[in-house]
Amino acid sequence: MRRFFPHEELDKLTRRRPWFHEDEHVFRLHAAQAKKIVEAGGKVCIGGHGQFQGLGYHWELWSVQSGGMSNMDALRCATIFGAQALGFEKDLGSITAGKLADLLVLDHNPLENIRNTNSIRYLVKNGLLYNAETLDQIWPVEKKLGPQYWWNQEPR
Repeated sequence: MRRFFPHEELDKLTRRRPWFHEDEHVFRLHAAQAKKIVEAGGKVCIGGHGQFQGLGYHWELWSVQSGGMSNMDALRCATIFGAQALGFEKDLGSITAGKLADLLVLDHNPLENIRNTNSIRYLVKNGLLYNAETLDQIWPVEKKLGPQYWWNQEPR
């Protein structure tokens, strides 16, 4: 992650505050209710809350699934339900001709294990293909990610 974030930002975003004991953390109870809502035809959406863009979204997705929701329903919470909640379902949220499409290409199937959402090989953003490991552009033109200001900084 240091390739993509300054170290001091990573520290702030990944430290868990406050610490919870297992019996104090109620998210699985919330996730079990989210499962009931979706199974009854309601919609639940995933949000990253701005805490740790990218990885934080995966954590939220895995957490909402932790209450027993099917992997497919959890993926729907992460895609089409959010687009519908924002009123953008005509443009976002599913792979359909004519829609905008920023995509993640995975090495492993999240329907088999929801945590496979972090097995990202490639990403497509604004029609450009990138290597997810390096963020080097692969297509339509190969182009290395330029140096980031924090790459040579020591942690504070």
